[in-house]
Amino acid sequence: MKAVVSAFAIALPLIASTASAQAVRTEKNMSLELASQIAAATVASCSASGYNVTAAVVDRAGTLRALQRADNAGPHTVGAAQAKAYTSASARNATAAMLENVQKNPGAATLVDIPGFLVLGGGVPVKVGNEVIGAVGVGGAPGGHLDEQCANAGIAKVAELLK
Repeated sequence: MKAVVSAFAIALPLIASTASAQAVRTEKNMSLELASQIAAATVASCSASGYNVTAAVVDRAGTLRALQRADNAGPHTVGAAQAKAYTSASARNATAAMLENVQKNPGAATLVDIPGFLVLGGGVPVKVGNEVIGAVGVGGAPGGHLDEQCANAGIAKVAELLK
């Protein structure tokens, strides 16, 4: 009996240690500085191509961290950019890929009914390795594929910070 009690006394701290390690998580997330850099680089990329856009950058939870609207960007671009960023962060996928899936897969068609989702090209996840830490959404270029190009260019500008 004494051996069983001793074994239990040794095992109990190990069990407690494992349980507490699972209770607290450490996650990478989007800083304000990084979000601002991505938004600025994204708007600059689109402006260089002659597109007046808005770029919204959200953190891993889809909460807005930075927003930049180019001079002469339409008022509708603000909401579109933020919704695309939210959709991309939430789904951990590019919105253009989601749009393609919705168009080809009838089972995915109801994705467009999720409140806050905008399933149009122009939302791109921001990753550190394979971990999504946020997303950038762009609205205002003449086509979702062009919005996505600008988003990717903005992310590429900060690639060294995403390692």
